[in-house]
Amino acid sequence: MMEGYEQAFIISNDQQKEDKVEVPDAVKMAMKNALKRNWKHLAVERIENLKPTIPLGKDFWPLSQQEKKGLHDLFENEKVRRLVTSLRSRDDNDAVKVLDAAYWVKGCSSLGGLRYAVLLRVGKKELCLMDVKEAVQAAAPRDATSKMPKDNAERVVTGAGHLSPALGNRMMAARFQDRGVFLRELLPQDLKFNIEQLSCGEAVKAAMFLAGVVGKAHARQMEPDNRQKWHKELSRHRSKTLAAPS
Repeated sequence: MMEGYEQAFIISNDQQKEDKVEVPDAVKMAMKNALKRNWKHLAVERIENLKPTIPLGKDFWPLSQQEKKGLHDLFENEKVRRLVTSLRSRDDNDAVKVLDAAYWVKGCSSLGGLRYAVLLRVGKKELCLMDVKEAVQAAAPRDATSKMPKDNAERVVTGAGHLSPALGNRMMAARFQDRGVFLRELLPQDLKFNIEQLSCGEAVKAAMFLAGVVGKAHARQMEPDNRQKWHKELSRHRSKTLAAPS
């Protein structure tokens, strides 16, 4: 991962090398499978059935009346409705209705924070699954001279827009229970890698490639001089890490 991230800063200074980055077979296969997916695949993976309800259990917990009302109020907001209807090929005037919602017990990034799965009906027939997640304070330090949104949700959405504009355009910052949250629709194409199905060599290649994707997103936000300085710093840290005793 460190090598893939570091190499991205060299490639960003040489556009000809940009076109020669080889996509690992594991990534190609995941992208190919993602294009074939539809709502049924998403429903089976995320909510275990095709009915317009979210089954409660170890992954989804019931909500309080206050939470239910808050989520209904959130999705009645005109800006949120426009976000939902702007995605894919929906009619801008489609109505959006909350069919069901639950507290979503997810991975480490959500522990101790708010996270909800919200099932919506868009228009007369279409269903969509929204992820509402609390944006917590960043663990990473920031440059004191840089401009940074004070609201954590705005910071997350802004960062996503720089890292991946296609993803950032699918997200929105909002307030829920006096906390900053960000909303995004979960699409069938949002397919994660199953590391258990990869060999060690395939996993290393995939990690290097994906780290390079993040590296290029960071590098393109920097001026050439800063990219070169950052590359030297990365190289120094990687050399120290490799030289350190295990």
